[in-house]
Amino acid sequence: MSNLTRRNLLVLGGAGIGLAACGNGIGTNGAQRLDSRVDAARNFLQTKYPGTRELESKSVGALYMPLMTEAGFGLGGGYGRGALRINNVTVDYYSATSASIGFQIGVQQYAHALFFMTPEALADFRRADGWELGADARYALPDRGGAIGADTTTARAPVIALVYGQAGLIAGATLAGTKYTRIIP
Repeated sequence: MSNLTRRNLLVLGGAGIGLAACGNGIGTNGAQRLDSRVDAARNFLQTKYPGTRELESKSVGALYMPLMTEAGFGLGGGYGRGALRINNVTVDYYSATSASIGFQIGVQQYAHALFFMTPEALADFRRADGWELGADARYALPDRGGAIGADTTTARAPVIALVYGQAGLIAGATLAGTKYTRIIP
């Protein structure tokens, strides 16, 4: 690979990460603003998919990420911020940073929520360095399934991840990882 090609690749990767940061509150501060965004995302989810109220009531905690932005062209990146709530009270704030590599092109935004169904899963998440929950998480896409709730998912899964409110278009096959990091907004 020539230096010019490597340079182009780095520029494109940097541009993707820069685009991913747009609209996610970088440069803004304040827990109040982030809590407001989390409230709006939670209300949207529960209004559009009423079964998630029961799912939340059966969980021991929920991490709401109200706006994740991803961009990719070969290399990709994403960023978002959210709050961990226990009994609907914010206990910690988190950022999520993702990186991906593979055949991909596009930009998208979405929200996601992680419902921790066991005290052990919640404790593991809170003390972990934070790479995505992988094998012990069950993913659901309510926009494709129409409805989601505790009765339509495996309530025995330690973590149930919901992705909703997708906008934009990204296509391709990638390998990706997401790191959740505790932050002070």
